[in-house]
Amino acid sequence: MDERMDVTTGVPAFDAALVWGGVLSLLVGVGTAVWRVVRAVSHVTTRTGQFLDDWYGEEARPGVAARPGVMERLGALEEHLRQVNHEVKPNSGRSLRDAVDRANRRLEILCPDPDCPPEPAGDDPGEEPPDDRPAAL
Repeated sequence: MDERMDVTTGVPAFDAALVWGGVLSLLVGVGTAVWRVVRAVSHVTTRTGQFLDDWYGEEARPGVAARPGVMERLGALEEHLRQVNHEVKPNSGRSLRDAVDRANRRLEILCPDPDCPPEPAGDDPGEEPPDDRPAAL
C-alpha cells in the first residue's frame, strides 16, 4: 500500500498562494532576524567606539575642545594626590599641616590650659586689660 499524503487543496491558484505566502513569511522572518542581529552589532560597535574615544581621548577639532584620555587623566589625578599628600603631612615647613602645627604651638603659649576660662577684665570698663602676650611670635 502506497499511502501518500495529498497536501494540495485541489485548487491550483490557492495552492500557489499558500506556497508563496509561506516563502514570503520565511523571508520576512529571516529578514527580521538579520535586521535584529545587525542592529545589535551596530549598537555594540557604537558603544565600543565611544569607550575607545573615552579611553584614548580625542584631539581638538573645530568647535570642540580636546578631551584627555584615561591614562592622562589618571596621571593628573596622581599629581593632584601628591600635592594633597604634601599639604596634609608634616614635611618641609611649608605645608598646611606645618602651618596648623605652628598655630597650635603658638596657641598653647598664649593659653596653656584649654579648659581654663578667660580671666575677666578689670572692674573699670574704661581700663585697658594688661597686655601679657609674648613679645615675639
